Formats: sequence, C-alpha cells, structure tokens
Amino acid sequence: MTILEPLTIVALAVVGLFSLGLGSVHFFFPKLLDFEHSIPKEGPPIRPFRLGPICYATLRSDVHGIGWVMNHAASYVLVSIGLFDLAAWWWLGSTAGRLLSLWIALWWLIRAASQFYLGRRRGDWWIGAGFALLALIQFAAAVL
Repeated sequence: MTILEPLTIVALAVVGLFSLGLGSVHFFFPKLLDFEHSIPKEGPPIRPFRLGPICYATLRSDVHGIGWVMNHAASYVLVSIGLFDLAAWWWLGSTAGRLLSLWIALWWLIRAASQFYLGRRRGDWWIGAGFALLALIQFAAAVL
C-alpha cells in the first residue's frame, strides 16, 4: 500500500459524508425551497408536454410533483455515492471500482457545470468549484 491509498480513502470518506448529507437534505429540498409557493398548483393552464406523437396535458400539480420526483432521484444517487465512497477501502484499485468512480467523477462535473443554471454570482462560482473538486477527488481515486 502506497501513501496515496490511505490519503485517497480519507478524502473519499470526506466526499462520502458530504454526499450522504447532501443526499439526505435533497429529500426535503422541495419543502425547504418552498416549492409549494414557487410552483403554485393553481393558476392559468400551462402548455402541454409534447414529444413527437406524444402529447400530455400537463397540469401545474404535475410540475410541482416532478420537482419532488427529481429531488428524490438526486437524493438516491447522492446517498449511493456517499455509501460507495465510504466503502472505498473495499473497491479502491479494482476495475469495477475504477469504472464506477469515473462515472461518479463525471456526475460531479455535470453537477458543477449545472450550478450556473442558478446564476453566475460569486456563490455559484464557489459552489461550482466545490463540486469540481469532488470530481477531481473521485477521478484521482479512479486512476490510483
């Protein structure tokens, strides 16, 4: 075992704990971000969803619900990443672990870039950089 392996395991444990925490909070983001008032269930009709021959009469309640669905999906991925990273001692250096770690690194990069949908304020740049750092740690674990 080289000195890099224990350092990588510790770094992944930090990433894993952060990911578990963020994933847990994401389950409640629609409540914390007041989706009920920001995406009202009542109001004028919205355009139907169209995709080729598919046409779905979208209701405001559907949009409100999809916010919950997307947050739960993100939560599931974040919690899974957290558990995976906390078990780094088990998979570090394996082929499957490397591949999954590369996938997670890409996922964190997409999350970092997606921050700019919220804006380009100073905080957005810091948050984007933080998620890019998580991607870098995950990438380093994949190539170790």
